[in-house]
Amino acid sequence: MKTQAVTRRQAWILAARPKTLPAALSPVIVGMALAYADDRLAWLPALAAAVGALLLQILSNFANDYSDHFRGADTPDRLGPTRVTSAGLIKPAEMRNGIIAVIGLSALVGLYLVWVGGWPILAIGVAGIVAALAYTGGPFPFGYYGLGELFVFLFFGVAAVCGTYYVQALTLTPLVVTASFAVGALVTAILVVNNYRDIDTDRRAGKRTLAVRLGRRGAQIEYAALLVFAFALPVVMWLLQGAGVWVMLSWLTLPLAAQLVQTLRRATDGPTLNQTLAGTARLGLLFSLLLAAGVVLG
Repeated sequence: MKTQAVTRRQAWILAARPKTLPAALSPVIVGMALAYADDRLAWLPALAAAVGALLLQILSNFANDYSDHFRGADTPDRLGPTRVTSAGLIKPAEMRNGIIAVIGLSALVGLYLVWVGGWPILAIGVAGIVAALAYTGGPFPFGYYGLGELFVFLFFGVAAVCGTYYVQALTLTPLVVTASFAVGALVTAILVVNNYRDIDTDRRAGKRTLAVRLGRRGAQIEYAALLVFAFALPVVMWLLQGAGVWVMLSWLTLPLAAQLVQTLRRATDGPTLNQTLAGTARLGLLFSLLLAAGVVLG
């Protein structure tokens, strides 16, 4: 898309990075399924958790767009989609106002969830907002120091699944935690592809992501390891934690996972890497839907 043809509305949609949003819903779907299986499903808290997860993802995307612009990471030669602040589609002051607006909306949803779930949800919510802002901003932008994967795994995997379940059941189980690890690994794999694609421009900008630190071969191994870890966990849920064999429905996505691992090994151009990123997001969503279905079928 050429920047000259982008409208204001399109620019804000670009900034929200809609292709990343299914990754925010995957853990909520799994958390809802686990609550349903335990006869704890509560629709209003679950829907509020879904809205909160989407807002946190959008906040992270806005904050990254804003901070990377000032740190010089979003250069014209990057292989990924247009970043609106650096491209001049949205002024920095406008993006800052957008960030504040999303924080405000998140706080409104969060107040209800805190009323339902108490201080643990308050702690998760505040930590999530701070982490989203600090990912590429602030005095210690941990995304620039190879800690991005840890942030994504914890907040968009573990906290999202466990938090969704907790606001319905007001407790946690080992099965919920294990499921959260599987979802977190696949969401983290999306970031690995993103950083793999941007490895050259990030290195020049001084952004020391884990992909930059490990190199291309190391990032490929990291990606494959995350997928292997994710696919191993339904087996643990079935054989060791009492889940029904139906959780193995998630393995129907194994051919897609194998294809993506092979594609990442060969990919060198931007379009192919962008397709691999989108494919990884699709894998995470399909895996989560099938895992959720398996949990419900029990």
